[in-house]
Amino acid sequence: MNMKKSLILLTALCGLFVASCKQQDVAPSALDAVFNSMQASSARTAADTDPVTQQKCKGKLTPVEVSALAASITSYINTNYAGATIKFAGKDDKGQTVVGLEVSGVRTGLLFDANGAFVQKLEKFAEKSKLTEVAVTALPASISAYVTSKYAGFSIKRAGTDADGNYIVGLDNGTDHKVLKFDATGNFKEEMQIPPHGGPQDGKHGGPNGGH
Repeated sequence: MNMKKSLILLTALCGLFVASCKQQDVAPSALDAVFNSMQASSARTAADTDPVTQQKCKGKLTPVEVSALAASITSYINTNYAGATIKFAGKDDKGQTVVGLEVSGVRTGLLFDANGAFVQKLEKFAEKSKLTEVAVTALPASISAYVTSKYAGFSIKRAGTDADGNYIVGLDNGTDHKVLKFDATGNFKEEMQIPPHGGPQDGKHGGPNGGH
C-alpha cells in the first residue's frame, strides 16, 4: 500500500472514530436520563407547591426512594394506575406521603396518610409538573452563557418550559446531571434538586431508575 492510500485510509478511520464519539455523546439513553431528571425536579416543585400539599401537609416534603414506599401505596398505584412511572415521592413532617406519577403522558399527584391510605389527588400537579420541550438551540443566549461561565465541563443536553414559562435546563458532563431553572427572559433562578425517581411499577416496590 503506498503512502497516499495509507493517508486516505487513516483519514477515513479517524472520521469514523470522531463520528462514533459524537454519537455516544448524544446517545438517546443519556438524553432520556437527563430529561427524566428534569421531569423529576419539576414533579418535586409541583408536589411541594400544590394547594392540597400546602393545606394538608406539615413542613417541606423530604424526598424518599421509590423502593421505600409503603406496600399499601405501591399496591394502590398498581391497582389504579397500572404501568405508572413515579416521578417524585416525598414525606412531610407528619409522615404523610405525596407521590407524583405519570401514565401514558398523564400526570397525577396523590396524597396518602401516615398509614399509607389514599387521601386525595393533588389539584394542580398535572399542570405544574408538565414540561414542554424546547430545542437547545432556541434557548436565550444568556442561558448558554451562564452555563458556560458557572458550570465548567457541563453542556446543555435537554431543555423545556414549565407552566409558568420558566426554562428548565438539563446539563450533563458525562458522569453527572444538573437541572437549572431560568425565568422566561433567561435569568438564572436556581439549581433544582433532583430527587430519586422510579421506573414503571409492576406490582412490586419499584427501585430508583436513574435517581440521584
